[in-house]
Amino acid sequence: MRKALSLAAAFALAAVVVAADPSPPQPAAENWPSWRGPSAVGVAPPGANPPVTWDAKTNIKWKVELPGRGSASPIVWGDQVFVVSAAKTDREAKPEELPKRDPRFDTKTSPPTHYYRFEVMSLDRQTGRTKWQHTATEAVPHEGHHPTHSYAAGSPATDGKRLYVSFGSFGIFAYDLAGNLLWKRDLGRMNTRLGWGEAVTPVVHGDYLILNWDQEADSKLIALDAATGQTRWEAKRDERTSWNTPLVVEYDGKTQVIVNGTKRVRSHDLADGKVIWEVGGMTTNAIPSAVTADGVAYVVSGYQRAAAVAVPLGATGDLTDSAGKVVWKYGKGTPYVPSPILVDGRLYFTEGNTQILTVLDAKTGKPLLAGERLSGVSSFYASPVAAAGRLYFVDRLGTTLVIKAAAEVEVLATNKLNEPIDASPAIAGKTLFLRGEKHLFAIEER
Repeated sequence: MRKALSLAAAFALAAVVVAADPSPPQPAAENWPSWRGPSAVGVAPPGANPPVTWDAKTNIKWKVELPGRGSASPIVWGDQVFVVSAAKTDREAKPEELPKRDPRFDTKTSPPTHYYRFEVMSLDRQTGRTKWQHTATEAVPHEGHHPTHSYAAGSPATDGKRLYVSFGSFGIFAYDLAGNLLWKRDLGRMNTRLGWGEAVTPVVHGDYLILNWDQEADSKLIALDAATGQTRWEAKRDERTSWNTPLVVEYDGKTQVIVNGTKRVRSHDLADGKVIWEVGGMTTNAIPSAVTADGVAYVVSGYQRAAAVAVPLGATGDLTDSAGKVVWKYGKGTPYVPSPILVDGRLYFTEGNTQILTVLDAKTGKPLLAGERLSGVSSFYASPVAAAGRLYFVDRLGTTLVIKAAAEVEVLATNKLNEPIDASPAIAGKTLFLRGEKHLFAIEER
């Protein structure tokens, strides 16, 4: 019977550590191994129960100052919390050390003249104390970034054996969980749209490490061997900079890698990178990542206009002009930066980067709620997460709105930390982890 990997199976798979690994298996509810968690769609596994209420002084288990800046999300495995940052140093580059600008590309940013340290940290989950910290590399970036962006925007990932870290142009790195460097790769320089910066978040699935290398020229999807870092395949992509993280899903005996894009949403075969299906109609700057459930992929984008599409995972070929080949399309209120979240057959997303909420029936694409203004919050970069029948929306000022996962908005709490937050949350067991502009917060009922 054709079916996609269920959320329950995904949670179980994410919790498994192969027998050769001496560390004991961790309950799925206690880990958040990658951006958007063990399900890869922002939904915490059964048993996870983060707090509903907190503020800067209440239910803060610990708070740790981080070096430099970063908008990458923290991840959790066992007793470790992993986070990456980029810190400007006092070391100014000599003229001959400054990277040369590529004249092919327009830019609205100015490259820095100082070296940056690209930091990888492991913190103790219970106390926040540093277990280990390494400078992966030190380099002078060849382009600037958007004022709201950073040089550490790609979230790390782990399979319980290795920690995978991507600093894009500045290198891909794999460590064991004790912090020993296992391998590193230089995949070359990226040139992003208008010099707004990079956000290459690695995705690990079995023996594969997947990287979306969309940029202004020579875009490609890259599959590395997770154990060695060697290239398994590269798939050329007729795309510009997209910034979205691939979603890996198993369906009908085949593993698909779904990548959003300005020209096309594409599903690539994990085995060789070949395109299984594709559909056009997205907007420029395709940042949101796909979500899936019940054999359907849901993909949205929302820069300057709105687009959402539901595609059956069993599709093949170009579906752009094929009537009846997609499940539905929708053209209002879609997000620019945040990804959507799918819970109990309802697809939730906010318009642009604003607090205007839409809820669709996932099966039909019909709106259950449209144009609803969420109170007490402003704009969003972080993608929402779900746990214990609740949705968590974290705005850019550091306020988290907790609502009931339902077709209508029922506010459960409005929680303020008074520190800007752009990184998506992580949930592990009873703890919610929020990465702010300067600090990492562990929030737990006290």
